[in-house]
Amino acid sequence: MKKEELTINVRITGVNEVKGHVGTARMILFDGDVDCDNFKGKILPGGVDTQKEIPGETFKLSARYVLEGTDFEGKECHIFIENNGELGEDGSLHTVPKVFTDSEALSYLENKDLFGTIEDIEGGVRIHIFSEG
Repeated sequence: MKKEELTINVRITGVNEVKGHVGTARMILFDGDVDCDNFKGKILPGGVDTQKEIPGETFKLSARYVLEGTDFEGKECHIFIENNGELGEDGSLHTVPKVFTDSEALSYLENKDLFGTIEDIEGGVRIHIFSEG
């Protein structure tokens, strides 16, 4: 049974794109917030999603960002997330997040096998991060 660990609302603030001769690369800048059972807070400045589109290859993304806020025990903390993903055969994005945190209560996330989904929302996306069990 999957358990939702984090739900992150991402607002896109800018896009830098290069259409090269063999593919397209873009860096999507963003901010946002988190308001779920495990954590409440915001995305610190500097969040970026790097995407590459190369004809004949699978679409890939790699996002990195830091959250600042409070864990479910009410203690101030930070969470670093590196979220790598690719487009599945069904057309949906599937991600594999890696987490580092200074929260004792959420430190278990550093050793969990996490997986995620991304859904479109107005002005950005909503990231769902799950664990098994």
